Amino acid sequence: MAKDKIRVIELFAGVGGFRIGLEGASDAYETVWNNQWEPSTQHQDASLVYKARFGSNGHSNKDINLVPTTDIPDHDLLVGGFPCQDYSVAASLSRSGGIEGKKGVLWWQIHRILLEKGDKRPRYIFFENVDRLLNSPATQRGRDFAIILASLADLGYVVEWRIINAADYGMPQRRRRTYIVGYQKDSVVAKKIEKMEDWVEFDGVMAKAFEFRPKDKTVSEFDIEGTIKEVSDGFNKGKKESPFGNAGMMMDRHIYSVDAEPVYDGPRQTLGGNLIDEKLVPEDFFISEEELPKWEYEKGAKKIERVSKEGYKYMFSEGGMAFPDNLDQPSRTIITGEGGASPSRFKHVVKTKSGRYRRLLPIELERMNMFPDNHTLHPQVSDGRRAFLMGNALVCGIIEQIGKSLYQFIYDEAPVSSKPIFTARDKSPMLDLGLFADEEKILVVNRPKKQYTLDKSKHLLIGVVKKDNEEYFLKEEPTKIYYTGTSGTFPSTIALNKLYYFMPYIKGKGVSDLYLIRVARLGTKAEVHPETEDERPRLVFELEYLESLPNNRWVRLDKDTSFAFMDTLLGRIFND
Repeated sequence: MAKDKIRVIELFAGVGGFRIGLEGASDAYETVWNNQWEPSTQHQDASLVYKARFGSNGHSNKDINLVPTTDIPDHDLLVGGFPCQDYSVAASLSRSGGIEGKKGVLWWQIHRILLEKGDKRPRYIFFENVDRLLNSPATQRGRDFAIILASLADLGYVVEWRIINAADYGMPQRRRRTYIVGYQKDSVVAKKIEKMEDWVEFDGVMAKAFEFRPKDKTVSEFDIEGTIKEVSDGFNKGKKESPFGNAGMMMDRHIYSVDAEPVYDGPRQTLGGNLIDEKLVPEDFFISEEELPKWEYEKGAKKIERVSKEGYKYMFSEGGMAFPDNLDQPSRTIITGEGGASPSRFKHVVKTKSGRYRRLLPIELERMNMFPDNHTLHPQVSDGRRAFLMGNALVCGIIEQIGKSLYQFIYDEAPVSSKPIFTARDKSPMLDLGLFADEEKILVVNRPKKQYTLDKSKHLLIGVVKKDNEEYFLKEEPTKIYYTGTSGTFPSTIALNKLYYFMPYIKGKGVSDLYLIRVARLGTKAEVHPETEDERPRLVFELEYLESLPNNRWVRLDKDTSFAFMDTLLGRIFND
């Protein structure tokens, strides 16, 4: 694997959530081939969007069951959000050592590719699935996940997993999903594993990406034994609960798992903070007074007498849903039926400042999954289908954080990306100049806001922005990287472990924007601006935008120092 490239294959690609997240993590991730096929439909909306945003090169819009492994380039990392299906095994193929699952079960296509790649199979794998994967099926809790882990162990992988709710880590949607990362046993990452318990709870890729504390008395250790067919037939049979905790790992079919409680105290995004201005919402997204009672009924609690197919009467009941949705919390899980004007129990409805009720726009659904604004905007894709695509998508911010962690474990250095996840991809293909001719004006308004509490007792670093970097800091983007002069020019009197906030000082303008310091590390100017070829060590601050002062403020830097920095308390700036 070349240090400047991690070759990625993206299966079940959708509209590119894995690609966006990985590219947002590091420029080293390069998607060399991808496959997206929506069965039982002629209009391949996701494929259209994917090609429009990333181009047709290396894109496959063909049933993966029909794609020979020889057509798939060799790669370092295989990723994909494979569908949740019945993973039971029909038979073992003793002759080839392979597995024959039920027809159309796409997990076995992943297995087939890994198996047939042989010595050239990827060093790393990264998958996403629904949270119930660890508990399915209801008649044999945990069997499906055991089949997956056992088959990966037999292919030489060490695997770790976490069930993560994106909202628990400040992201704008309550979306619980299972994330699976695996490493070939002789890879640099797998060789760093010393003790399974420590890897799961403190030292591993998942633990570094998303901190947690283990719940008391939830540790589970056991071995998955037998052939894949025997696992399918007998794993956990007759028991009511799955043995898998929501955080864990597998090595040589031995399992260590625990239930995790998230640890996070940073800024949080909400549904309300991601809405666009009411005056820009098209009229057909508002709910009329005549339709409103139908929505209220769908959202309300119900008790309805029904008759089964066998003729038995029974009482169907369901609880009420929030109506309208709470703007001060992350959104509920986006589902595929989110689009369309018909009243629904599960679609989001928000109340505007004027008192009107409305549905969510596609751009707002994209923001809930942390996609770039208007990522799914395409002249051949309706608003309803755009909503469907977001219901099938993942939260890009989760992929980004795991991608960063994985990179650090591979290379023992901080990842750098020139394409943060909010970066819109250019329209492609460029040769078809008329493709987007009828596209409406792209709607980009009021960047998302976050909820947080400013701590005025925390230390604030004010740093002068050099002339060649001023335009970069004047752009309204949610993340930035600030690098100091060479290491000898940063004042030794500033305690890095106390720094919490950052404000860029632009000559002639003063300070305005406030950032949270996410990471302070050693780096070079060349990693941010490779054209300089400047490899001298510098301090690098990775920043997350919080807010701006109403007006620019002048700050008097110490005239007795040659350093272009000031270490102060946030309260001094905000109270002055």
